[in-house]
Amino acid sequence: MRATLNDLARDLAAGKVTAAQLIEESLARIAEPAGEGARAFVKVHAEKARIAAKATDELRKAGLAPSRFAGIPIAVKDLFDLAGEPTPAGSTVLADAAPATSDAPAIARLKAAGFIVVGRNNMTEFAFSGVGINPHYGTPANPYDRATGRIPGGSSSGAAVSVADGMAAAAIGSDTGGSCRIPAALCGIVGYKPTASTVPLAGALPLSFTLDSIGPLANSVDCCASLHEILSGTSLDQEGQRGVAGMRIAVPQSVVFDGIEPHVARTFEAALKRLADAGAVVSEIALKEFEMVGRINARGGFPAPEALAWHRDLLEEHGEAYDQRVRARILRAREQTAADYIDMLHLRRAYIEATNRAISAYDVLAMPTVPMVAPAIGALEADNDLFVKTNLTLLRNPALINMLDGCAISLPVHAEGEAPVGLMLAAAGGRDAALLANARAVEAALRR
Repeated sequence: MRATLNDLARDLAAGKVTAAQLIEESLARIAEPAGEGARAFVKVHAEKARIAAKATDELRKAGLAPSRFAGIPIAVKDLFDLAGEPTPAGSTVLADAAPATSDAPAIARLKAAGFIVVGRNNMTEFAFSGVGINPHYGTPANPYDRATGRIPGGSSSGAAVSVADGMAAAAIGSDTGGSCRIPAALCGIVGYKPTASTVPLAGALPLSFTLDSIGPLANSVDCCASLHEILSGTSLDQEGQRGVAGMRIAVPQSVVFDGIEPHVARTFEAALKRLADAGAVVSEIALKEFEMVGRINARGGFPAPEALAWHRDLLEEHGEAYDQRVRARILRAREQTAADYIDMLHLRRAYIEATNRAISAYDVLAMPTVPMVAPAIGALEADNDLFVKTNLTLLRNPALINMLDGCAISLPVHAEGEAPVGLMLAAAGGRDAALLANARAVEAALRR
């Protein structure tokens, strides 16, 4: 099992390891010739990380470490501002853009806690796909079945692979329609999408200002909870410890199981059975409200027009340099009218109100994060129709929660050696503390 942030913090406090050692281990994994570091990262901060580690070790010796996590290596998605560097967001058109004058607030908070940024993670260009393919910088292969070369999921592709392969203890991604949870599910780690308003979006290149959120990818629920506390500047202590016994788990029957692959269905059902055997009250509910999301997105949803508003000048000047699949998705906004956009706003408000009423009697919703096993990179690169179908399938379940303005977490529930499968737990917006407390209990019950 990969080390958690708590494991590393204890080892640092006990003097079993130093920040310098952790950074060297991280950099060595990134640099492995046979590994995925060259594709999981678009930039590595080797010397800066070494300098920061040395300073952190001196602070710890003096009793001045800024937090128990000081010295732990972390990676950040390529769409976050880091002072002195451009913010390309997986593109080539912004590779030579003016450098950021300051760190994104979310990243500044991590640095203030002593985390050491080892590099910028590769991603789907401009975060506009759940697949994770990037034609400019290559696509990091999923840790499962490297011989085949499967997609990592997106858009936080490099973030998930860097954590799964031990190149960083955790990574920070963004989630507009599942971009933390999809790669976490496909790569067998934990990914968290918070209520959007809890973490500042400033300094993160936007996809959809309506749906964007910032969250962590890591090795446990505790890791994600600790990172969310730092990113959001809030405490989660009010919920305390919980158990699975008596937990009210609702399993929606609308939309989320459509076209599910047999391995995912079996693994999901086995996880639910274990939770029920541990005392959870598992109820199947229709939740027809989920069907409203298809109507909201019928003309392209929020990301296309909101991305076009940001990209229109760049597209005029450099459109041919874009990933053409990303370009096509952005330009779909031209099919929308202002009235269509206003209709989406009204429909979304109705969806949030209706869905929150329907789920109010339950502690969490449970569903497969994605209904499929990661397919081969080569097949999707070669077949655009298959790419489009796969992208929509991957985004479908996670995007239900972004549209809800809710919070959600993906937990790995597959057996060791099997294709990764994610269990998504979700709740209404603002219930982050309760969701993470319940997710800890679920994680503990499934590990027994």
